[in-house]
Amino acid sequence: MNEATLITFIVYLVGMLVIGFLAYRLTKNLSDYILGGRTLGAGVTALSAGASDMSSWLLLGLPGAAYVSGMNSLWIIVGLSIGAYLNWQFVAGRLRTYTEVANDSITIPDFLENRFRDSSKILRVMSAVVILIFFTLYISSGLVGGAKLFESSFGFTYNQALWIGAIVIVSYTFLGGFLAVSWTDFIQGILMFLALILVPIIAINDMGGMSETVDRVASIDAGYLDALTDTTLIGIISLMAWGLGYFGQPHILARFMAIKSVKEVPRARLIGMTWMVLAGLGAVFTGFVGIAYFVDNPLQDSETVFMELTQILFNPWVAGVLLAAILAAIMSTIDSQLLVSSSAVVEDFYKAFFKRDASDKELVWIGRFSVLVIAIIAILLAANPDSSVLELVSYAWAGFGAAFGPVIILSLFWKRMTGLGAGAGLLVGALTVVIWKNIEGGLFNLYEIVPGFVFSTIVIIIFSLISGKPSQEIEEEFEQATQK
Repeated sequence: MNEATLITFIVYLVGMLVIGFLAYRLTKNLSDYILGGRTLGAGVTALSAGASDMSSWLLLGLPGAAYVSGMNSLWIIVGLSIGAYLNWQFVAGRLRTYTEVANDSITIPDFLENRFRDSSKILRVMSAVVILIFFTLYISSGLVGGAKLFESSFGFTYNQALWIGAIVIVSYTFLGGFLAVSWTDFIQGILMFLALILVPIIAINDMGGMSETVDRVASIDAGYLDALTDTTLIGIISLMAWGLGYFGQPHILARFMAIKSVKEVPRARLIGMTWMVLAGLGAVFTGFVGIAYFVDNPLQDSETVFMELTQILFNPWVAGVLLAAILAAIMSTIDSQLLVSSSAVVEDFYKAFFKRDASDKELVWIGRFSVLVIAIIAILLAANPDSSVLELVSYAWAGFGAAFGPVIILSLFWKRMTGLGAGAGLLVGALTVVIWKNIEGGLFNLYEIVPGFVFSTIVIIIFSLISGKPSQEIEEEFEQATQK
């Protein structure tokens, strides 16, 4: 175990806990805990959305995929960049306005219930169940990434590493809520960005420059240089389809709801997209460079390529900072997902069904204990050391994208949509992902988000049209929200 690297890690973790404590002092009510009182500026919103979106797969899963298959991994970045841009362009501003107009909704289930005047609470419960199921899987993927990091860097056993990472993340999310999550995400986003730019540049320089690196990779297999190598139409569509997931990720949508004003969205979009494109390319090139760097001693686990390059190329102090970027990526996603999951428990179950008149203080503490319970379930699911980060993330990403994506888009842009259509779309999107994922061969090799998104959209339209027009009150609110 390297002492310098370990000290750097400890300093970083203590810093995150201090931020959690400061945010704890500023968290007065449930709106503060869940949405930070809708006070985020453009920079914090953009980097917080990016960092919580990308998670450990940006430093583990994506470089690992590029290490195995070369430049055809670029298709994921192309798809994600298109999806993220469209999400910022069309969803961010309108969702910020509509959630405030719709009875100041502070969660996605809250918004759907208010948007469609669903007095039965079926929409709220369905949304919350989908959030809890897929976020528990998503959180598990982050914990697996954290465990791999501690295991590889410090020689801990997998289970020791799993618990160390989980305790730190849960601690500051438990204390500070949304403000702690957003502020730490901002710092973590900067750290992730610097790491993904530095590592491939230093590695390429170490091997004698870009042309030398490319020649080395080509001498191993020229197919690594071609983005179309070993790809099929279904394969390219599947990789590009990752972009569809953006429209339905509750932890990203929460950032749009929390931004200070709609006027901040264009600047946030520019910052967020610049961060994302450069960081994504850095991740692909990290894996690509790893092909040449480890040709004589291939890695057993492709998802450790970033960690291995970092420890070889940098002195222990710098390596500690760069490895902390992986922890930053993991923490920035898990904390957001824990918070959205706990808000589902508080707002959509406890307050809605058990104690309508609960005080803000009581709700905040219920939220904090929900964070603990959800984290423990995710830790138990992550206990298998053979789990793949990218595989777990892709399943959860598809689940959210297919279940919530079409519902959110149509609820913001189609006045004729009804609550019945929303409920049917949620159910069909989620079920399609689960069923499609468990069938293999032919068309079923297509990434499950595609059929899930398509079927959900069709079902929403059909059920909305057969269920009668929305009330005049709903239509007037739609006009009010979309004309701002």
